[in-house]
Amino acid sequence: MRTARRLFLLDAARLSAALSAASLGACASSAKGPYPFSLGVASGSPLPDSVILWTRILSEPLKAESTPPVAMTVRWEVAHDEAFRSIAAKGTAVAGPELAHSVHVDVKGLAPGRWYWYRFMLGDAVSPVGRTRTAPGRDEMPGQLKLAVASCQHWEFGSYAAHRHIAASSPDLVAFLGDYIYEWGPYQLRHPARAVRSDESFTLSDYRKRYAQYKSDPDLQAAHAAAPWIVTWDDHEVANDYAALRDERLAQDFATRRAAAYQAFYEHMPLRLPSVRRDGFAKVELFQRVDWGRLARFHVLDDRQYRSPQACTKSATQGGSNAVFARACEALRDPRRTMLGAEQEAWLESGLASSRATWNILAQQTLMAQSSSVPVVKQEDGRFWTDGWDGYPAARRRLLDTIVRQGAHNPLVLGGDVHTFYATALRPDFSKPVSKQNAVVATEFVGTSVTSSSRSQERTLAHMENNPHMLYGRSDKRGYMLLEITPKQTVTHFMGLDDVRDAKSAIAELAAFRVADGVAGAEQTS
Repeated sequence: MRTARRLFLLDAARLSAALSAASLGACASSAKGPYPFSLGVASGSPLPDSVILWTRILSEPLKAESTPPVAMTVRWEVAHDEAFRSIAAKGTAVAGPELAHSVHVDVKGLAPGRWYWYRFMLGDAVSPVGRTRTAPGRDEMPGQLKLAVASCQHWEFGSYAAHRHIAASSPDLVAFLGDYIYEWGPYQLRHPARAVRSDESFTLSDYRKRYAQYKSDPDLQAAHAAAPWIVTWDDHEVANDYAALRDERLAQDFATRRAAAYQAFYEHMPLRLPSVRRDGFAKVELFQRVDWGRLARFHVLDDRQYRSPQACTKSATQGGSNAVFARACEALRDPRRTMLGAEQEAWLESGLASSRATWNILAQQTLMAQSSSVPVVKQEDGRFWTDGWDGYPAARRRLLDTIVRQGAHNPLVLGGDVHTFYATALRPDFSKPVSKQNAVVATEFVGTSVTSSSRSQERTLAHMENNPHMLYGRSDKRGYMLLEITPKQTVTHFMGLDDVRDAKSAIAELAAFRVADGVAGAEQTS
């Protein structure tokens, strides 16, 4: 029996317990009114002595008016045990209408590297119980970190069975790499049988309703309640293919729309921000470092807010992506073009230089490896999609050169966005053969989508023939990645659902790859 399968069987009881706890919380509604914790609870941004706890007061997910427009005092508790016999911390927090009655509690003074349980209370109502943990101490070397990685969960394209399996796998940490919501679709509480494009989000109210819709799903709630999350965003949290302050429509008021989307993201994520700006959410410093003792440092990147606009768009009146031949798009070769922005590039270089971690993990949005739809002999021969890293080759080269220059130990790149499992070998020049000067500098693992659709597997196999640095590609399955990270190796399991439309779908390991400590590149183990 495969290792990943054994993990799921051994931890199945934990999922049952988590769902039972959620059910218990849902039944504990106040006699004075409807149950206020319909969106569940979440935790995230773990540090050795603190973690962020989240909830939102809302009794009916699609009716914001079900919460009175007044501030409410919410009680919270953190315990050493699931029965809350030994309380580690407690207090109160204000849920105000200006942030959609969301609650972000930064619980401090906790012990490093241990599990806690938490809950919220409003009147007589008690929330579902969540499980969270702190990061290990700065000088500690954990024996293992079990990391689940997910992205791209369009409500319109299937059930959230992947989240049910994430919860059952009992991860230490979950990394969500973007497209938590999609900006369009009917507002309804059941995943539809077919996709219908309607009700695109433009206002703060629109985005709040979209998050509430998504977070009403019990399987997503179970995954949030199972472990702390680290999160970043991609385009659909705002608008398809947006770049900095430019969207596909080239709308004059896009800055206002983006600020509304950024605010709604913060309101619904267990996120620690340096500060909530007085000028609102016109800009949000989302990139962050999360250290897991000396085992791993996560460099969580934001490749949307600071990027240059996409090169060679389809027309002068349209923004967004295009598929272009490199020789016909001179802008692709402009060294000034950026994916991360100068400030974030410098921040990443500093974080890599100062890292003492065994594994340096770049958690970012999309496929980093070169991905040409035609054979490539020279870089200018390729045909590339301009919204991904292929649209920013100079920025990608700077990033890979930084990894080499700083000597970051065991760099791994994680991505999502393209709705396909990939394992790739990253090197400075993908068009040239592997050599001492063009050696593999990092291993990349890209996860498929939780639900969002992709191309056929036949097309992916044909695509891989044009890109020999791609070791594996699988686009016909939805699911997530499960990484087992130890001081000696990282093993990545690609987990694929049998049927994304079936909320009870089984899941199976499609492939697994091992990266050994000190060795660049991955080997397939199953």
